[in-house]
Amino acid sequence: MSRKLDKSFLIIVLILAFGGFFLFTSASLGLYAREGARFGAVAFNQAFLGLFLGFIGMYIVSRVDYKFWKRYSFYIFLLSILVTLLVFIPKFGLSSGGATRWLSVGPLSFQPAEFLKLGFVIYFAAWISGVQSKIKQFKFGLLPLIILLVITGAILLAQPDTGTFIVIAGTGMLMFFAAGGSWRDVFIAGAIGLVALVVIGLSKPYVFDRLLTFFDPGRDIQGSSYQINQSLIAIGSGKVFGRGFGQSVQKFDYLPEPIGDSIFAVAAEEWGFIGSVIILVMFLLFALRGFRISTRAPDIFGSMLVAGIISLIFIQSIINIASMLGIFPLTGLPLIFVSHGGTALFFALLEVGIILSVSRKTTI
Repeated sequence: MSRKLDKSFLIIVLILAFGGFFLFTSASLGLYAREGARFGAVAFNQAFLGLFLGFIGMYIVSRVDYKFWKRYSFYIFLLSILVTLLVFIPKFGLSSGGATRWLSVGPLSFQPAEFLKLGFVIYFAAWISGVQSKIKQFKFGLLPLIILLVITGAILLAQPDTGTFIVIAGTGMLMFFAAGGSWRDVFIAGAIGLVALVVIGLSKPYVFDRLLTFFDPGRDIQGSSYQINQSLIAIGSGKVFGRGFGQSVQKFDYLPEPIGDSIFAVAAEEWGFIGSVIILVMFLLFALRGFRISTRAPDIFGSMLVAGIISLIFIQSIINIASMLGIFPLTGLPLIFVSHGGTALFFALLEVGIILSVSRKTTI
């Protein structure tokens, strides 16, 4: 058994985290020009709450035996649900842009959905480890997954946060398949997901509008299609080698949320096709090395835990990039390790710590 953490995986994470902060610094110049008073708070949130506390959390969690999370998996998942439900209490919930997704803690805001994502993965990994030999049976495999997705979906869609629910659903499906779920059940779950997506699209105007924009980006250039059009202009302007650090034009007056879900477009404008490919390659290496740790984990819980965490981060990041390229509907999901969001960065690094903990026990 190996007792040293996976250094290759750690190096990939360090490149993503510090490289992401470098890209964030440039993108945030647009915010500084438009809202100078807010810039300081945003930079502090990203640097201190995200990077600094995130790396401390990563180190601490990497020293904890990963089996600890299995022991308390149900309570962690239950706590993540209760904390997420707090957003619906007026004194705690913080609304912005028509959504109630944040908790207000003094001068700080916290997005509990990040905790819910991790809670889901920990509990489902623990469940799979207990019923591995029965995973092909409906009542032990697909049914529990559907129940978990209904619970998380009801909470997230009420906020509304469709993007995060899609990430959790995709992660659950990958974990289920990796654990040995049958193709039949995977197909059934996919069909249910497709029907659910249609129902959500028809019942929620903002989702339906984004789907229309996806199929016809030119339908409302000054309205619902504005962001995707400005994103494509930014990416196209980068050409092969980009404009250079800090030289993005779109981030100042055109791109909505240049430090949020549009940050990949800013990076592509400044670093061009070459820089965009490097970002994609780094996330791909992150996933490949992570799944390698998963396949070498000493038990099914460790394997599913790592697979679930890697899927959470990789799926969300790829959806973000794809939406900026116009090959996936806009979701508002941030690019992990890069976009503004101290909560997302903190939890991503915390999750990396769990993976590093499993890597200490992987077979050579």
